[in-house]
Amino acid sequence: MLFIGEGFEGSGPNAAHINLYIGPKSGPISGAVATAAASPGPGHLPFQTILKPNLPAKPVTLFIAKAVLQPGTHETMTWGPAQAGVAAGITGALLDGTLPPEAEDDWLAIAAVWVNPAADSAEEVYANNKAATYMAAKRSLIKQWPSRDELRAGLATIGNPFFTPKVA
Repeated sequence: MLFIGEGFEGSGPNAAHINLYIGPKSGPISGAVATAAASPGPGHLPFQTILKPNLPAKPVTLFIAKAVLQPGTHETMTWGPAQAGVAAGITGALLDGTLPPEAEDDWLAIAAVWVNPAADSAEEVYANNKAATYMAAKRSLIKQWPSRDELRAGLATIGNPFFTPKVA
């Protein structure tokens, strides 16, 4: 079994976009985590999220940067506040019961995370990644999300922070 969720939070360069893949270790997520962890690409280094050194998030969550890491502030924003936000969001979802109790030790997650190279506020990056990860975890378990009505409305107003067509 594999659950998939998405979350977007914030605006401007400090916004967060999370694609979350989560499920039992006995399912396809286990192979995906092992493969991703063992197959870093240039500028994309998968790593385990932590709440702080020596305290990993639960369920164990692999962080994969969607943007190629750029030296300096972008790397710092990715390794620091973005990964801390992902760790806090997924752990918060476990502790408040959004995720089922078995997720604590028997599930794994992969978070594909967008950090804008122009990000300039560590606090906003942290807060937005925490909220987006929590939302992605919550949505991953909602059956039939999004609804067909939400899809119709979205199709009529399609767009994202980088592009909005003149005619939907």
